[in-house]
Amino acid sequence: MLKDLMTQFEAASATYAADHNLARDDDWFVLKLQEEMGELIQIWNRVTGRGRRKGMTEREMATALADETADVLGHVLLFAHRNGLDLAAAVERKWLFRPHGE
Repeated sequence: MLKDLMTQFEAASATYAADHNLARDDDWFVLKLQEEMGELIQIWNRVTGRGRRKGMTEREMATALADETADVLGHVLLFAHRNGLDLAAAVERKWLFRPHGE
């Protein structure tokens, strides 16, 4: 599943970059992830009352929160793809592994 998502995000990102004449070098992937995290934090601040709502309704904020979270997920997958990381194995190792007896 992660590989399929990674491939889909990569195709969309490559198309976007080509359409807008963007160079996606190694730094671009991690810097773009940081940018998207900033946007997620910005909407989280609005949702939690720590930032100005800028006229956004509850529904618009909920949609924006989901959209920005999706952007972060996409850029994590793009970063992993660029760096040849096996996220499925890492998730298994870090989150799903249970030693015998636990």
